Amino acid sequence: MATHIVEPERKTLHGHFSRDLPPALTIDSGDTVIFRTLDAGWTVEQPASVDDTPKKFEPRVEALDGGHSLCGPVAVSGAQPGMTLEIGIEAIQVGTWGWGGSYRGDRNEKLDVPNEGKYELFWELDSEEGTGRSQHGHTVALKPFMGVMGMPPADPGIFSTGPPRNSGGNLDCKELVAGTTLFLPIPVPGALFSVGDGHAIQGDGEVSGVAIECPMEKVELTFKLRDDLTLSAPRVRVEGGWLTLGLHEDLNEATFLALKAMLDLMCEQMDMGRKEALALASLVVDMRITQIVNGTCGVHAFLADGALK
Repeated sequence: MATHIVEPERKTLHGHFSRDLPPALTIDSGDTVIFRTLDAGWTVEQPASVDDTPKKFEPRVEALDGGHSLCGPVAVSGAQPGMTLEIGIEAIQVGTWGWGGSYRGDRNEKLDVPNEGKYELFWELDSEEGTGRSQHGHTVALKPFMGVMGMPPADPGIFSTGPPRNSGGNLDCKELVAGTTLFLPIPVPGALFSVGDGHAIQGDGEVSGVAIECPMEKVELTFKLRDDLTLSAPRVRVEGGWLTLGLHEDLNEATFLALKAMLDLMCEQMDMGRKEALALASLVVDMRITQIVNGTCGVHAFLADGALK
């Protein structure tokens, strides 16, 4: 199995999803790709101070590069719709800086937060210590993951990087850390996988609209084709259990979709009927809000290993 390197440069960067994007790299099932990524906002170097205007990657095409800065697409030889792409997240290393904060928006009024101006946080990140420190002295333990990992919709055209889809994208699931495995249904020939939107840490919900947004020095992913597994929604193997994701504009509907996917998993892996699975899920499955800020909301269901014996 081969290992490939993808650096953020014009031929590998894009700010949209499309099945018509030419692959920046073609790999075989079982290969590993090591990416270095920009932050979601296309920033190429750390601002010298809080008041500096960030230097952005250029050149960019407004109609094609208006979304998150993504690296790829990576085509996987032999990938076809109906298969599943297994993405092993081997390692994630943050860069040295990040940003976040609270900005103007409808959520401010709902939360009794003043809607004048913005509150920005700029972070120094230490990957060895696993900590971040803001300009105000706040200190947090880092739990880095990639906000966007996914493939384009099956339909032709240009699609925003903003909403998550069943083929992945802006999932913003904080559980997708190193050591976990993401399973996505493949929508297009070749898969055409892209990654970006590094987060140094984020809470469930991503309630202000952003996490600690940061470049990533290293994102190591191993790709495998699964023709023995058919999925309709994302699934994640985490330490100690399974997650299934539901995505919908309505949070209640997203909850039911995540639960439906979990019932699928329980029936598949535990050889039980759906009524039995639902009865047991009420006892051992936890429903958690993934994010509420991308137009399409996310919910994930969690089933711990050994919860049912």
